[in-house]
Amino acid sequence: MPHVTSQAAPRRRGKRVLRGALRIAFALAVALAGQPSQAQTRGGTLNFVVTPEPTALVALATTATNVLKVSPKVTEGLLEYDFKFQPKPSLATSWEVSDDNRKYVFHLRHGVKWHDGKPFTSADVAYSIQTLRQVHPRAKTTFANVTEVATPDPYTVVITLSKPAPYLIKAFSSSETPIVPKHIYDGTDVLTNPANNTPIGTGPFQFVKWVRGSYIEYVRNDDYWNQGKPWLDRIVVKVINDPAARTVAFEDGSVDLSGDTPVPLSDLARLKDNPKLGLETRGYEFQAGVVRIEFNLDNPVLKNPKVRQAIASALDREVIRKVIYYGYATPLASPIIASSPYYDPAPTRYPFNVERASALLDEAGYPRKADGTRFALTVDPLPIGDLPARTAAYVKSALARVGIAVTVRSQDLPAYLKRIYTDRDFEFSINGMSNLFDPVAGVARLYTTNNFRSGVPFTNASHYSNPEIDQLFSQVAEETGESKRKQIFSQIQGILERDLPDINLVSPQYLTVYSRAVHNHTISPDGVSASFADVWLQR
Repeated sequence: MPHVTSQAAPRRRGKRVLRGALRIAFALAVALAGQPSQAQTRGGTLNFVVTPEPTALVALATTATNVLKVSPKVTEGLLEYDFKFQPKPSLATSWEVSDDNRKYVFHLRHGVKWHDGKPFTSADVAYSIQTLRQVHPRAKTTFANVTEVATPDPYTVVITLSKPAPYLIKAFSSSETPIVPKHIYDGTDVLTNPANNTPIGTGPFQFVKWVRGSYIEYVRNDDYWNQGKPWLDRIVVKVINDPAARTVAFEDGSVDLSGDTPVPLSDLARLKDNPKLGLETRGYEFQAGVVRIEFNLDNPVLKNPKVRQAIASALDREVIRKVIYYGYATPLASPIIASSPYYDPAPTRYPFNVERASALLDEAGYPRKADGTRFALTVDPLPIGDLPARTAAYVKSALARVGIAVTVRSQDLPAYLKRIYTDRDFEFSINGMSNLFDPVAGVARLYTTNNFRSGVPFTNASHYSNPEIDQLFSQVAEETGESKRKQIFSQIQGILERDLPDINLVSPQYLTVYSRAVHNHTISPDGVSASFADVWLQR
């Protein structure tokens, strides 16, 4: 079968063998250079803050960032990635992709065991991919073209596609496509399986216990396939709900590491000056996305496009950037981030203009009443961190100027997810969505008709449906030409800006806060959502 050379493909004899050996030696020297002796690095407990408390410990049926931070410590993917999104071996040691991009062959690592001692095989991979397609918010789109996942032997997986999916090779990380044990999940309701909260994986750490509202504990997997790793003895995932308390915990040394800008932005200047602490901006390349207002288009008021246009015109993205995000954000109207090669920089059709917003509401049939209001709405900010709630407070103030009375509703994450994605008992929400490795995976789920999926978080909650958008996303999913892909994505952005099923506000710059005693916390685009197999402490 024609293929693209993988990590472990055979090399020619002679000079290529020598060059290959030299490259391996150099890579090993670089890796070892970043690590002191085993006596200095082995052991210790990493105190890792994840906020809010995860709703599950396996990223099988959710893409919530708090779950993505804990799941990869236990469950692994077939591949890992460097900062250029180039694949590296993990549970798969090598792979081939056919020239027509319709067949992927993965050769699995031998001798890997699940934490309960059972052997890891190709059956686990096939089961995981098929299950993810059913329950995962993004996998239905990511693996849409998959027609078969074959297992010709215990260490080979063959994925066959009906059409090319040029982005697919980037989809096999532990946080995106976790491989779970078939013998634990098969024949059960995967959404309620106890293993979602007491995980069994192949990863560097084993789950010990979860004390709700307090902490989650993991210990070193002594039988890990990557001998010598992990370096840590233990990870304690702490639950600290108050942002100010998290700042204090970093300053007094009771926590070592946390991501997604875990402290108030107003505290960052002070933490920057602390010689024991550091800030890291890398590690969010997969997670980079957009903060957005998502409308419930089944609502009789919000289904009127002039109302949505008025709301868009009443909001000043520059105020959000400066006041809410302290400058750590980029204003934009597109669902595709500005750093993407597919971003269309065309200006928004609805720039900040209070007079225009008021006129549009008049045209929509909602004049001001005697008390100055036109109608009332309720907003549900995503309860992860404090920034969505602060954004909601600004939106409330901005819309009051044009006569829309807004109530900000607070709730915990499980209640929010149920309200938005199951009960659909909402008017509009403020959330953030990642672009991931390709807009087909990160953006399409928000707008395509078949991604209106009751009970599946972070999908098309607006109930937006446009056959033209569906067709364009289907077309770009199999298009291999970069110029053509850019053209299609530009069309998509133009249509979405016209239809306005949501309002994209800013693309945040996330930060990781860490103790300088922690090394190798950010070595891939997964950042603190990686396995931590390479993390070591210098106390």
